[in-house]
Amino acid sequence: MRRVRQLLRKRSLRATERALVVEGAELLSMALESGAPIESVYVAPVGRTTPAVVDVVARVFDTGVRVFDLAPGVIERISDTVTPQPVLAVVGFSPAVLEDIREATMVVVCVDVRDPGNAGTMIRTADAAGVDAVVCCDGTVDPTNPKTVRASAGSIFHTPVVVGGEAGAVLRALRSRGMITVGTDVHGGSDYAGFDWCRRVALVVGNEASGLGSSVQQELDESISIPMVGRAESLNVSVAAAIIYFEALRQRRAAGLAAGEPGAGVAVDVAGGVATAATPASAAPNAPGPTMPGMPGAPVRSRQISGRTERGLDGGSLGSGGSEGGGD
Repeated sequence: MRRVRQLLRKRSLRATERALVVEGAELLSMALESGAPIESVYVAPVGRTTPAVVDVVARVFDTGVRVFDLAPGVIERISDTVTPQPVLAVVGFSPAVLEDIREATMVVVCVDVRDPGNAGTMIRTADAAGVDAVVCCDGTVDPTNPKTVRASAGSIFHTPVVVGGEAGAVLRALRSRGMITVGTDVHGGSDYAGFDWCRRVALVVGNEASGLGSSVQQELDESISIPMVGRAESLNVSVAAAIIYFEALRQRRAAGLAAGEPGAGVAVDVAGGVATAATPASAAPNAPGPTMPGMPGAPVRSRQISGRTERGLDGGSLGSGGSEGGGD
């Protein structure tokens, strides 16, 4: 268990060994279903009487993975949570690289996002909204941090995650591949709902407390804002990102861009969770779909990447708030 303890605590070891630790039956099941290489599984005594744990451990064991039964109190000593899950597993994880996402239509770029819960939530909602990939630039919390993995709810195994790279260099690389770089400004940007998200866009999200620095802002093509009517100064960064993800998805669904068009692929039936062939929209590309009062509407699109349906969204940067925090 010494290796498991070190993987939970040391980012450098996780990077060197290209492995992370998943906690709980649900995350282990998602890792298994995604095809991630599961190296070993560790079960606490209570796990042997927990139906969900018994089921997933049996499925993992059938694939030839080693399963170890632990003595009472062992998981409690190595876990960093108050109430540890009754099963842990070491799972192989190899981050994506920018070359892997060159066909993406929407990417979220995290710049100096420090809170692991925010990072994990953004990966989870990116997966839910069909964002093609998440890029964690230098200074951002490690996506394999145990808290980030938990907050991602397994989406870290479904959505390509690029780790590392100086923010300016990453944005220039994405722009060279035809992506528009868009950041948010708490007060001075254009309305996010009026922005055309049917283009290939990199949504850049900033630090929870200070937003995007001037050097990053210089790399942006446009800035957007989320209008607020209450007294809140800003939104949590993961909440703001989710609002934008789903506006992009709404527009792309409304556009119904046909397969074979640049940046298009399949339309996504969100309610049914089904990807179906897109059909041409009868309206102009920028025709509005359903909107909130006072919010301009615009069009949605998606594509297939590396053999799986990627519901691409286009985006910009969130320089607005959230809880401050750190992570390894």
